[in-house]
Amino acid sequence: MQLIFYSKPGCHLCEGLYEKLQQVQSLALEIEVRDITTREDWFNLYQYEIPVICQRLADKEQPLPRLSPRASIQQVEKMLIQLSQNQSGKP
Repeated sequence: MQLIFYSKPGCHLCEGLYEKLQQVQSLALEIEVRDITTREDWFNLYQYEIPVICQRLADKEQPLPRLSPRASIQQVEKMLIQLSQNQSGKP
């Protein structure tokens, strides 16, 4: 699963969620980290929303549901598994 992770330096919420994503073991995740401070369009879109996770689908990005900063690794993993199963047509 290809993910795009929008964040900015020094954001403790971003750091915490990124660590949780790195600990997901049941899915192969490719995570591209995008620093919103490097592009004005990203900053304008996400300055009040980070961390934001999007899934890369062909030539577009699909924002994923917003996760609570208190979500456990298991909750993050469960959401990603459900998303993956929904896209593959599995129950």
